[in-house]
Amino acid sequence: MAMAAPDRQPDIVVYLADDLSAADLPLYGGSSIATPAITALAADGLTFDHAFVASPSCAPSRAALLTGLMPARNGAEENHTFPREGTLRLPRLLNELGYHTAAFGKVAHARSAQDYGFETIDLSSNIPQVRRAVRQFLQTRDDPRPLALFVGVSNPHVPWPAESSVDPQQLSLPAKLLDTPRTRVQRSRYLQEVKDLDAYLGELRKLTRHHLADDTLFLFSSDHGAQFPFGKWNLYDEGIRVPLVISRPGQIKAGSRTDAMVSWIDILPTLIESGGGTAPAALDGQSFCQLLTAGTNTHRDRIFTTHSGDRLMNVYPSRSVRSDRYKLIWNLHPEFAFTTHIDLLLRETSGDYFRQWTEAAKQGGRAAELVAKHHGRPALELYDLQEDPDELTNLADEPGLTDTRDQLHRELKAWMETQGDQRTVFHEPLMLNAPETWVPRKTPARNP
Repeated sequence: MAMAAPDRQPDIVVYLADDLSAADLPLYGGSSIATPAITALAADGLTFDHAFVASPSCAPSRAALLTGLMPARNGAEENHTFPREGTLRLPRLLNELGYHTAAFGKVAHARSAQDYGFETIDLSSNIPQVRRAVRQFLQTRDDPRPLALFVGVSNPHVPWPAESSVDPQQLSLPAKLLDTPRTRVQRSRYLQEVKDLDAYLGELRKLTRHHLADDTLFLFSSDHGAQFPFGKWNLYDEGIRVPLVISRPGQIKAGSRTDAMVSWIDILPTLIESGGGTAPAALDGQSFCQLLTAGTNTHRDRIFTTHSGDRLMNVYPSRSVRSDRYKLIWNLHPEFAFTTHIDLLLRETSGDYFRQWTEAAKQGGRAAELVAKHHGRPALELYDLQEDPDELTNLADEPGLTDTRDQLHRELKAWMETQGDQRTVFHEPLMLNAPETWVPRKTPARNP
């Protein structure tokens, strides 16, 4: 169990975006918008170029963050599920270290406001609501303990706004997206929400600098990639690679970067160690404090990621293992059709562009290829991330890489065994050989 350090610990601020791909930020090569607050935070701290979530949907990702355990071990495997009763949570560990813990906005999926053990909690998640609640809390707070403040905004989660200041014609599209007029409109709306969450990051940093100690650790990240095809709900880097920037004046070198691979499950033990404690030994997460303070540049040699679905919208379990060069994705049921809220709902505030994709696919060519890859996946996918960072070419059947494929597959199976992963299919799937069932739902589903 965690033990408190004799000196006052640093204040901690964790700011979380919702459905934001790292590649869309200038910090990671994005060119469509400016994000001055994120860039300024990076100038003050350490940027992680290879940070990954445990699962590319909201509830499992956040549960892994707050328990330090992968989904099969904490119990939150598919979206909208929760960790098992009795599982240790980060807020409670921080409480034991002497922290006042507070959460505002979308920090976690929870059955009740106190489910994760935060002492102060407000679940309103749009930026105006979060702004008011956090400001009032900090202005009136008189607790002498160090503060662990978690702030989560709903940006850039759907629904996206009807208006955007981003010109659809001037933005760039990820390599796997089909360039249609409506795709560009919806990308511009998504990017507007990224601009808005960036602006609030600047406000939050200014507010916390005024109210918190000079020694404050500030962490910014996102729960997984954007809600576009091959992003959220997928184990491609577009779905699992996220921004991660951490600053701490006097402790973390300003303007530094690391290639070390880290996982969201590593954040819990890192924050506990930063607060002067020792994390429980049975976690999947491993503290990366040495990256923050000692300038080391290695952490994990493998990143494991799991996805178990999102109720009836996405019944498609998959697992992956990633080295610094190669990634193997194991689609457990390639006979299932991959579907999501995007293509089944076609909502005007998010995925209606997919209608243009399917119309274009009737003419063959690249549109047909992308729609086919969206719905149908082979059992194994292998990508050379050094030569093919966009994961465009599956090398699983390449003769010269069969040893690499088989070795990674063995490692993935062995890891799943240690996790107690039952490969559960949680709902009745849509089948790849029955495309007449892939029709938009008439009743809108709960926002994912």
